[in-house]
Amino acid sequence: MAGLTLLSGARAFAEQLPVQPPGDGRPAPGEMGLQMSNSPIADEVHAFHNGILLPITILICLFVLALLIYVVYRFNEKANPQPSRTTHNTLLEVAWTVIPVLILVFIAVPSFRLLTNQLVIPKPDVTIKVTGNQWYWSYSYPKDQGGFSFDSLIIPDDQINPAKGQIRLLSVDNAAVVPVGKIIHVQVTSSDVIHSFTVPAFGIRIDAVPGRLNETWFKAERVGVYYGQCSKLCGKDHAFMPIEFHVVSQQAYDKWLAQAKKQFAAAPSRDQFAQIQDARKLNTPDAH
Repeated sequence: MAGLTLLSGARAFAEQLPVQPPGDGRPAPGEMGLQMSNSPIADEVHAFHNGILLPITILICLFVLALLIYVVYRFNEKANPQPSRTTHNTLLEVAWTVIPVLILVFIAVPSFRLLTNQLVIPKPDVTIKVTGNQWYWSYSYPKDQGGFSFDSLIIPDDQINPAKGQIRLLSVDNAAVVPVGKIIHVQVTSSDVIHSFTVPAFGIRIDAVPGRLNETWFKAERVGVYYGQCSKLCGKDHAFMPIEFHVVSQQAYDKWLAQAKKQFAAAPSRDQFAQIQDARKLNTPDAH
């Protein structure tokens, strides 16, 4: 009943969302399972989950259920008025030790391959540094990409414009932009507490740790707008620091770089951010 309640609640939430255009990386009505992938790593994550983990989990659950039903039927007090004195069964004990080990070995092989592909970063075309702050993200593009930085803040509810494709709790004022079909190297750190930089469509989730520079990568294969969120409980506004990526053609990306270099040449300092935060009413009374 609890599962049905959660499922119905999730469906009701999904039905409030407008129909998404193709390639838009956000939840859509009627979806089940993982969000549509848009990178080779996300494809591998989906294949590993749907092709290996999920079938094994279902088979184990069905086996345990059948075993419980058999035990209840075969070894109840009515069927066995004289309880058995058996204490050991060597074959059975070896089986329930060896079989789980073999299952884990079977899972480990593709798991290690996936981890290797996630951690070994190919030669990048674009490098972006992402810094987690309470409670927004900052993006830095290196000199070969224009040499600029900007903060990315959630758009308050009272400023959301659905006609522009903006989505409550997901759209930001300054989205990160990357070219389609290119290797994007993402360096992630934090200025205060531990955050988690997560974009499901790209198959990336990595912790932003103060004093440490973690790194990951992705290659978006389709243009569109893709969203993520901080996946760590980093404070009272944890739910209000979304991630928004625009995947565009190389020509559109070059044009955006030229504009962004001028727009963010004089980015606001951290002292100015407090004034911006108050002006945009980020700290709502029910934010916690």
